[in-house]
Amino acid sequence: MPRVREMLAYSFMQNAFAASGIVAVLAGLVGFFLVLRAQSFAGHALSHIGFAGATGAALIGAPPLAGMLAFTLGGGVLMGALGEQVAQRDVAIGVVLSLALGLGVLFLHFFTSSAAQATSLLFGNVLGVDAGTIRALLALAVVGLAALAAIARPLLFASLHPELAEAKGVQLRLIAMLFLAIVALAVAEASQIVGVLLVFTLMVGPPATAQMLSTRFWTALPLAALLALAEAWAGLVLAYATDWPTSFWITALSGAAYGLAALGQRRAAAG
Repeated sequence: MPRVREMLAYSFMQNAFAASGIVAVLAGLVGFFLVLRAQSFAGHALSHIGFAGATGAALIGAPPLAGMLAFTLGGGVLMGALGEQVAQRDVAIGVVLSLALGLGVLFLHFFTSSAAQATSLLFGNVLGVDAGTIRALLALAVVGLAALAAIARPLLFASLHPELAEAKGVQLRLIAMLFLAIVALAVAEASQIVGVLLVFTLMVGPPATAQMLSTRFWTALPLAALLALAEAWAGLVLAYATDWPTSFWITALSGAAYGLAALGQRRAAAG
């Protein structure tokens, strides 16, 4: 307990817990549908697209989060508009991703700031989050969760039974565009905590684990958010105790939880 009180006495740790909590809940809930729709590659692609936006924003002196948000939103909507079927979707994601990576290479060519800033974009720096960033993350999370709640029913229908949903009048392309725009918000937020290279840690690991632990929608959905939150906060505690990178610990915990769930599922199937 004294150790915990000492840790929470620092304002940067308080900010880190607040920021990671906000991001983890949004990432877990949005990531649940991302995994359910087999669009994990889209989330990975959007994180790289966001890096191009962040470096471009830094290049002109704008906040990296603003550039990341602009690029991920644009990329998400474009990918959703280009293809809804799996084959079309993969091609669309590849085209948009390659274009964004090309821009990222160009921006990095002119990006002359310190290497520490580029590393922070790639791997996250939750311990450097300030109060202003927390407010921005909270506002984005509220918008993202409200939008997700608004399309949750048709999104679930389209995810589980796309042909039937289309026959019933659900506009699959519109739902895809709206959902990927929400994913873009979550990716931009998660990148602030674990960086663009490790977005899978919060957006895919906990939801995939939750879906192995329960097949019931209303059990697995909140479980995904709880797992993401637990991994983010436990990662902060372990980082404080060991002085190892927070992103490493969050990634390690996410991988361990997924591995244990997969092992348990195999044993249950064998038994």
